[in-house]
Amino acid sequence: MNPLYEVMTSAEAAERWGKPDRTIRQACTGQKGYPPRFKEGEFRQSGKVWLITVEGMTRVFGAEPVNE
Repeated sequence: MNPLYEVMTSAEAAERWGKPDRTIRQACTGQKGYPPRFKEGEFRQSGKVWLITVEGMTRVFGAEPVNE
């Protein structure tokens, strides 16, 4: 599989998993003194955009919901 399809922006991840974008970004940065929920290698910031792997999203939020 093309590696570009293994990475997405926080906005795309939020849409695909049905979560608020803020929730995804907080999982990247941590919140209220807690560390990030994603492990090293599952996310990174590129400028103002957060990039997350499909593997990281699946580990933290479960399998991607099936849209019917």
